[in-house]
Amino acid sequence: MGRSERFGWLAGVTGVGAIGAVAASGVARNAARRRSTGRVDPFAGVDFTTIYDDDATTVTADDGVSLAVRTVVTGPGGRDPSVEPDLTVVFVHGFSLRMASWHFQRYALEAWWSQRTVRMVFFDHRGHGRSDPAPSDTCTISQLADDTAAVIRSVAPDGPLVLVGHSMGGMSLMGLARRDPALFGPQGRVTGVALVATAARGIAEAGLGEGLHNPLVDAFRLSVRHVPALVRAGRGITRQALEPVLVAASFGTDFYSPNAGRAVEKMIQNTPIETLVDFLHTLEDHDETTALPILAQVPSVVVCGNQDRLTPLPRSVRMYSELGADSRLVVVDGAGHMVPMERPEEVTEAIADLVDRARVAAGQPHRRWWRKLVAR
Repeated sequence: MGRSERFGWLAGVTGVGAIGAVAASGVARNAARRRSTGRVDPFAGVDFTTIYDDDATTVTADDGVSLAVRTVVTGPGGRDPSVEPDLTVVFVHGFSLRMASWHFQRYALEAWWSQRTVRMVFFDHRGHGRSDPAPSDTCTISQLADDTAAVIRSVAPDGPLVLVGHSMGGMSLMGLARRDPALFGPQGRVTGVALVATAARGIAEAGLGEGLHNPLVDAFRLSVRHVPALVRAGRGITRQALEPVLVAASFGTDFYSPNAGRAVEKMIQNTPIETLVDFLHTLEDHDETTALPILAQVPSVVVCGNQDRLTPLPRSVRMYSELGADSRLVVVDGAGHMVPMERPEEVTEAIADLVDRARVAAGQPHRRWWRKLVAR
């Protein structure tokens, strides 16, 4: 072991110790944050598990991992298998979450498109939710991109697509563009992309480490990088330390909904510690900036809360600046990283507007193709 490796290992071990030392205070801060006298929970009574009641499909990824998928078809022909949807909207969730994080969009958009046949597809990433565990070496953005492609091939093999990604889900869509640029090209199926609270580059530069300015997170990142096996072995300490940080960073400072907070906390708690460790290691190094010119070929929307401490607003502004004239930026004042749950109306409207801009009538080519045909 070289000197730098020994230093990194020692730093990682020190980080594990630091995690244990500050775990209790992290839990206390998170608990205190929930107390608020006299306030009414706007999402009281919401059942964030009902998305799993939708039509279930299991998609097998290229390496054999099974992915849990749910589909909804809106409009009068929604229950008629002979009716082909106008388009398919695929929702890709974020790190340590599951498809239930799209709860509000799932139901609001079903009502929004009550007179239009749209297929909505939701799935759990490998290692998350009801999908199979993720082998350590497959916890990469490239693999998530391939998983997304597998879901599309299986559930929506034909017709135009609009892709919506939150956090790590947005990174997965960038990975998909990098790995299959033709899908987003002039003759491609993708007609719109929504990037919600995400970043094109890793969290080491801005985000989980820098954005939170939290020594606990720095210690955890050192531990993940240099002694991941030790972090996995200390599951209890790791969870006690990491979960309160992720939950506390999920919402804006003035947000109040104990029910939504519990839902996010439960998603994180139900994500295996191995998944958290392995994907954090990947997120630290990820860089999908080369995908932005590819995504710039289709209409897009970038959504971010101005209090997002995990994927800070400047990252969204930078992405927006590179996505061309047919992109829109939606900044949600006061919202944090979980903006789809914290301010669901703004996110729903941004997606609906994107679909309208990318709208394709059944049986007709994409509007850009149509202009080319008319010009001839």
